[in-house]
Amino acid sequence: MGPNNKKQGEELSGHVQVIEFLRQLQHPLKTEIEEVRKIILGASDQITEHVKWNAPSFCINNQDRITFNLHGKEGFRLIFHCGSKRTEYADKGPLFEDDTKLLDWITGDRAMIKFLSASDVENNRNHLMKVVTKWLEATNNI
Repeated sequence: MGPNNKKQGEELSGHVQVIEFLRQLQHPLKTEIEEVRKIILGASDQITEHVKWNAPSFCINNQDRITFNLHGKEGFRLIFHCGSKRTEYADKGPLFEDDTKLLDWITGDRAMIKFLSASDVENNRNHLMKVVTKWLEATNNI
């Protein structure tokens, strides 16, 4: 890239943005963050990724649906959402029955999972895959 380019990040594909972001990331649970990313990407071949809100975010049909929140003193969070706008589902019950009990519902259309350790990630691997799949299905037409 030459000196006349606007910003380096504007030229990068979403996947490359995330790779570069993670390469530079300083976080005590970096390995676990990378593992959760692999689990999410493995849930569907329709998932794309990019950097949004200063963290990796995962999309279906170019709509953000799951975004890392890497701020805070303990662990990291995954935010399950329907984009930045409020939907008609916000004031209703959860979008689906989460029999894994992994999701902490914030509103009817927004939930999160907090990971505090490597064992959190490992112990919840299958549940996370199930929740990601259900979330993507439930929000596909929103």
